[in-house]
Amino acid sequence: MAFEKGKPNTTSPVVGDNGMLTTKGDNSRYLRHAMASWNLPPIDISDPKQVEDRLEWYFNHCAEDDMKPTVNGMCNALGVHRDTVCNWKNGVVRNSTHAPIIEKAYKTLEAMWESYMLNGKVNPVSGIFLGKVMFGYQDKQEIVFKPENPIDNYQDRKVIEAKYAELPEE
Repeated sequence: MAFEKGKPNTTSPVVGDNGMLTTKGDNSRYLRHAMASWNLPPIDISDPKQVEDRLEWYFNHCAEDDMKPTVNGMCNALGVHRDTVCNWKNGVVRNSTHAPIIEKAYKTLEAMWESYMLNGKVNPVSGIFLGKVMFGYQDKQEIVFKPENPIDNYQDRKVIEAKYAELPEE
């Protein structure tokens, strides 16, 4: 598709405010979805079954509201700080009981993120950021340097002296 010079690109998801506009009612819908966790009864976060059940509730809540799940949404549903969930995920605390549950939740988020990215359901710039920050993806290019005269190609000192002896004097 050719673009006319001087005309704004209205199809790009990363130029201007394309894809970032909300319609009336969007913000209240997002807020109502987030507020569902506000008055949930507390759970015993040391009990892995209660943690898993609450995460299952959260993902079902997202499906019912047709909303994308988020890490902060999971934390709010659990009633814990984001650092707590990160500590569980990384095995800092409750490694044997909570890490597998949180890993499963993150894998669910990652699978959804991939689907959103492949199907154009998230701004590419935001999606790339999330992939790097949340799921450890990287943009990198590896350059392999191969010297023509490797260091281990040893030459005898007398051979080197003979080469330099042949050089003209200045």
